[in-house]
Amino acid sequence: MPTIIKALQSQVGRKIMTALTGIGLMLFLVVHLAGNYAIFASADAFNLYTKQLESLGPLLYIAEAGLLFFVLYHSYLGVSIWLGRRKSRGSSYEVYKTRGGASRQNLASRSMIFSGITILLFLVIHIWSFKFGETEMITTADGETIRDLRQLVIDSFTTWYIALGYVVVLTLILLHLSHGAWSAFTSLGITNKNNTQAFKLGGYVFAMILMLGFLFIPIYIFLTNGTGSLIAY
Repeated sequence: MPTIIKALQSQVGRKIMTALTGIGLMLFLVVHLAGNYAIFASADAFNLYTKQLESLGPLLYIAEAGLLFFVLYHSYLGVSIWLGRRKSRGSSYEVYKTRGGASRQNLASRSMIFSGITILLFLVIHIWSFKFGETEMITTADGETIRDLRQLVIDSFTTWYIALGYVVVLTLILLHLSHGAWSAFTSLGITNKNNTQAFKLGGYVFAMILMLGFLFIPIYIFLTNGTGSLIAY
């Protein structure tokens, strides 16, 4: 066990675990996005979806605890790797050098620590707002009494500063994913000189599609003031 812990604490071990937790979080985002689009289904669909999650009871708490661990551990690994690089440079400023080839450094890679910390803070606000925010209790067509989280989402995204805040943070997530999606596979040793560009392009496309999916919801609700034709009543 001490050998495993030591290996995980090494620079290579931390990169591998950053990649694995990052891939896990990306998979969660895909599932989360699919669930969010229930808001465009029937009037009760989104609330019933959230009610179904809550009905899982202890299983939901276990899943939430696991997700929290992934987020915090991924954040810890990212910060520790960043601090390690700064320490190894022995300078308060960054100097980017290549080994003779084209540099892989770009805005996304250089801002990973900033975008990561911002996303972490955003998650705290996001979870608190929608998990513990005040909502009315409504009765569905089936006679079930549930929280009206759907209306909470609409009310939130028709408020300009909340909608703007989501757009800004989601753009940062796009920036974070555009680098992280392909670099995760690099850390796992899956990429090579023959397929690196393909993985990089795939990472960019994945990040763009995912974030456009997330961005559409707050932008559409804000621009239509929550009464657009895609929102069923």
